[in-house]
Amino acid sequence: MNIGEAARASGISGKMIRYYESIGLIAPVGRTDAGYRVFSDKDIHTLRFIFRARSLGFSVEQMSDLLALWQDRNRASADVKAVAYAHIEELDNKIEKLMSMRRTLQHLAEHCHGDHRPDCPIIGDLAGLADPPDASLSAERPTSSESVRDTVSQS
Repeated sequence: MNIGEAARASGISGKMIRYYESIGLIAPVGRTDAGYRVFSDKDIHTLRFIFRARSLGFSVEQMSDLLALWQDRNRASADVKAVAYAHIEELDNKIEKLMSMRRTLQHLAEHCHGDHRPDCPIIGDLAGLADPPDASLSAERPTSSESVRDTVSQS
């Protein structure tokens, strides 16, 4: 199969296949005399593995670890389970951060009058000009010194 066919068969774009090859996530595949990549069924199986791992949110580094474990027939399933649990913990942390952001934005939106007046707690919060109506609902906000440092570094 050429790269277009491999992309269709695996669900991974040709660009990402080339990227994964360039970073060593997948081994370089054979090439024709004209330099075109030629993918075997085994290569497609590996690309499908990567596609599924990516769909579960695994990082490139984690996918590399999982591929190594998949290819090691002497692996301990406990090693695979450890990678999965570490990823679950990362997902839980991301979920909590997203929920915190959602609670803060929901609270700010509920306290915005949404009328012709320019006063708006959403803009005030984003600008760091006022504390949110209920600080316990606030997502992580930088301190004033962090805000100044970020503003200076963006200039």
